[in-house]
Amino acid sequence: MAARALTLGQFIIQEERKHPEASGEFTSLLGDIALASKLINREVIRAGLVDILGYTGGENVHGDRVQKLDRFAHQVIHQVLGSTGQLAVLASEEDEDIVPVPDGQPVGKYVVNFDPLDGSSNINANVNIGTIFSILPRLTRRGPGTVEDCLQAGRRQVAAGYVMYGSSTMLVFTTGDGVHGFTFEPSLGEFLLSHPNIRIPERGRIYSVNEGNCVHWHEGVKRYVDWLKCDDPATGRPYSARYVGSLVADFHRNLLYGGVFLYPADKRNPNGKLRVLYEAAPLAFVAEQAGGLASDGTRRIMEIAPSSLHQRTPLIIGSPQDVRECIEFNLGKHVAVTSDRRHAP
Repeated sequence: MAARALTLGQFIIQEERKHPEASGEFTSLLGDIALASKLINREVIRAGLVDILGYTGGENVHGDRVQKLDRFAHQVIHQVLGSTGQLAVLASEEDEDIVPVPDGQPVGKYVVNFDPLDGSSNINANVNIGTIFSILPRLTRRGPGTVEDCLQAGRRQVAAGYVMYGSSTMLVFTTGDGVHGFTFEPSLGEFLLSHPNIRIPERGRIYSVNEGNCVHWHEGVKRYVDWLKCDDPATGRPYSARYVGSLVADFHRNLLYGGVFLYPADKRNPNGKLRVLYEAAPLAFVAEQAGGLASDGTRRIMEIAPSSLHQRTPLIIGSPQDVRECIEFNLGKHVAVTSDRRHAP
């Protein structure tokens, strides 16, 4: 007899039973994130049929042109998560300041930092895009949440993950006890457990980087990428180049098959380009819980305590052996990057 399909809701309840002290608020918050992703997915798959493709005419805090789907995803997450009483405050890649809980709504004990639609420049080309989220415990004790609540190191996350919208829609997340993937079944309207206990291979054969920026790279990165292209069967080289230009899609592929994604610092962006709170820290938590590593080239991503909401960082993430080798090329020496295993309350 075939095994019974396990829904996301059933899985979350099973996990909650491992924590008798749990109040149910955290469980409810994960369910709210799933609901928001379903609403976003509904619009993504209809994007070519309704007036939701294209630009709004405005720019976000980073100077990027805002897509209509970007704005829609941001609004959905704010409305769904901000009205249920679990959150103290939100922070979004699309907003310059924190996003408060709507007036009149109860204030909770969690913080959510999120990128509503990663890879939005690919929307009009129908390329995979995604939502990235990070859940943290608030630091302040009462009243509305503050910037301080959002500016926490990644090691304090109690959950993180992403939703990838594409040929199938997947929700992948961790609560500090492994990484699990759920595929959306449209006929049921449910996320079903499809990838339990994801483990990234120790080494992959894929590298993901925007080689169009190579003229601006520092010498260590250039040497590393050139080394990956050399023929050496003993180390599985040459590697295959795979770069979608959507962080969620590139990371998801390497999470399943192994390999390394890098968006290094360069001469134009000495502090890197990806955001600590909305991209690097949540994916670092997922990577480490799957047995991988994530570094900025000198330190573990999970140790970075940002001083501003939109602080940027270089990112090297993926299979542990690949990440270590990239760091060695970047620095000319070995840098230990340890993992951190935490459990949800």
